[in-house]
Amino acid sequence: MTQPTIWSDRLAGLAAGTIDFHTHAIDPDLPDIGATHHGCFPRVERTGERTAQIICNDHVYRNVDDTCWSTAARIRDMDSEDIAVQVLSPIPVTLCHEQPAAGAAELARAQNDFLAATVASAPHRFLALGAVPLQDPPRAIQELARCVTELGFVGVEIGTRVGEFELADVRFRPFFDAASSLSAVIFIHPVDRDLNPRVTNLGLGFGIGMPTETATAAAALLSAGIVPAAPGARIVLAHGAGALPALLPRLDRGQRLVATPEGAERLSSVARRLWCDSLTYDVASLQLAVQRFGADHVVLGTDYPFAAREQPAGVVLAHLDPRLKLRLASQNAYTLCSGVEMAKQSSRVGT
Repeated sequence: MTQPTIWSDRLAGLAAGTIDFHTHAIDPDLPDIGATHHGCFPRVERTGERTAQIICNDHVYRNVDDTCWSTAARIRDMDSEDIAVQVLSPIPVTLCHEQPAAGAAELARAQNDFLAATVASAPHRFLALGAVPLQDPPRAIQELARCVTELGFVGVEIGTRVGEFELADVRFRPFFDAASSLSAVIFIHPVDRDLNPRVTNLGLGFGIGMPTETATAAAALLSAGIVPAAPGARIVLAHGAGALPALLPRLDRGQRLVATPEGAERLSSVARRLWCDSLTYDVASLQLAVQRFGADHVVLGTDYPFAAREQPAGVVLAHLDPRLKLRLASQNAYTLCSGVEMAKQSSRVGT
């Protein structure tokens, strides 16, 4: 029997309907961390009442508008596309896992306070995933706990690597253990500034770099045994899990080609403990993700409010079986955010 979680009451107050798990937000008045801390941190400069620029390395990284911060603007768009609830998360470039920990910790705290205020402005329409300074695991654990136990977030968003270190590095195991003990969601999202220069120099960062970055990070977590070792942490992969669904059979074969302990679980089987969003832009790719992770482990995600967003929200679900469409559009996200899993693994639908 599953037990109510610390989010049960919070979820009960949400508007009923479609949940967009993958959306981003930023404070237009984000503190300029680089002015007081060593390191290279993004800042926000307003260019108008409803517009701003994100500045990185003294260059414009992205032009943004008030859909990134205005509750009214977001709800207007949500209503126009029949989205009942958005899960807010930081813009990945602001995670700053490769920067000095002190500044990253202050930036994460500021972002989390902003996200908490946004959720509080319309608690029936928003949930949130916070930021953590993952380069300093003790600080990351402290901020994770604050996000979950004080701010009421369902979890946090992290990048696919921490500077030169993989997420599967032993130094981050305490973080995954803490997330497991808190039943927290961990949303893994690639950061475009961390991609392989070979790919970005070809102009293929979005099309190849981000999907392969996600697949590499996830495969490392699977092969290192971190996924089964932290069963309470609901790990969600952005962008339909990137290239991972297509690579899982090859990972299984590679596992058999090396000295794998007798009776070791196949990586493709372990992967069914993972989750992903639906942001594939393609029905066949989405169906493959459903096949790999299970029909109960895929949630709607759009990348709102950026140019890469799926628009209208959920269009990739349109040709699915109505029961599967309902699961992906709504039911699975409630399960994910509440921490309530199906009682038996064998009961999961895989196609």
